[in-house]
Amino acid sequence: MLYLDNAATTKVLPEVYEEMIPYISEYYGNPNGKYYKKALESQLAVNIARERVASFINCRPDEVIFTSGSTESNNFILKGYAHANKDKGNHIIVSSIEHSCIKNTALFLQDNGYEITFLPVDKNGLVDSKALEKAIKPNTILVSIMWANNELGGINDIKKLSNICHNKGIAFHTDATQFAGKGLIDLQDYSDVDFLSLSAHKFYGPKGVGIIFMRKDKNNLYPKITPLIHGGEQEFEFRSGTLAVHQIVGLGKAAEIAQRDLDKNIKLLKKYEQQFKKKLIEVFGDKIEINNDFKNKIPGLISVRLKGYNNQLFLKNASEIISASTGSACSNSKPSYVLKECGYSDDEIKETIRFSLSAYGKYDNFREIE
Repeated sequence: MLYLDNAATTKVLPEVYEEMIPYISEYYGNPNGKYYKKALESQLAVNIARERVASFINCRPDEVIFTSGSTESNNFILKGYAHANKDKGNHIIVSSIEHSCIKNTALFLQDNGYEITFLPVDKNGLVDSKALEKAIKPNTILVSIMWANNELGGINDIKKLSNICHNKGIAFHTDATQFAGKGLIDLQDYSDVDFLSLSAHKFYGPKGVGIIFMRKDKNNLYPKITPLIHGGEQEFEFRSGTLAVHQIVGLGKAAEIAQRDLDKNIKLLKKYEQQFKKKLIEVFGDKIEINNDFKNKIPGLISVRLKGYNNQLFLKNASEIISASTGSACSNSKPSYVLKECGYSDDEIKETIRFSLSAYGKYDNFREIE
């Protein structure tokens, strides 16, 4: 089996797995407990993980809030910021090809009295800065634009887009789920980004854990935001519930490895892309059409149109040989709204397959192509 769906999820690296296991079987204390050893051991593990994530994205540890993943993080930011700042305005801007957890949250807010603008994108899934400027209104309070698209891999100019928002006093959020581990995230350099989401399982960590980055202001205060989950005092009172220490440990280790291996992994993924494209052309010839812009995209993601092949039937018939997808795993049963918004026809969408490669080939059986 050739696993080529790493944009959907990655395999947990052995180093990550080995670091997680003791926190299931041995160090099982509640990190919010006090005084006794098992609680302190768990507290220390969570603190180390928080520091590793902070180093990975270059922010302060107390700006890292652990969540169950990007879906929760994105819901938290859109709903929480909209609710807490409704006195300032009710207009929110998102791109038309955001992940379904942003899109559907925006639609939920629209049904509940908020005004939503869905920004158009170009054929590579990118937002035009002039379109953003034009869409901003006096009542705009939040803009959310993904760092890298999850079907075509196009990378938005987050620095420019966030700067436009900050010049107008508007909060900016980016979903960096697909970008993390495939490009440098330096939140000191991207100083106009207020919020950022990511999930561990997109860069060889465990499922069920992620973070929201929440930038503190010059007075060391968090933005005004309503928690998505109410309860106790965990996560600076923004996200209640007993912490899943073993998952957080896994996220921290995965972040440490992603930071350590970033340059090497980018080079490997670009190399594997070329090899994979060559193989596709050898097998399918002129029936192959590549959708990506390789000058500006995350490495390792290839969107391919197989002319004359229905993508669902192709993947079903090839399921014992390869694992791939027609698009986002969260909406894989429907034709891609992402490609539709990018200007692709229904026929082109039905013939498009997303292949996403691993930088750690020996773990994901990529050696069969190397």
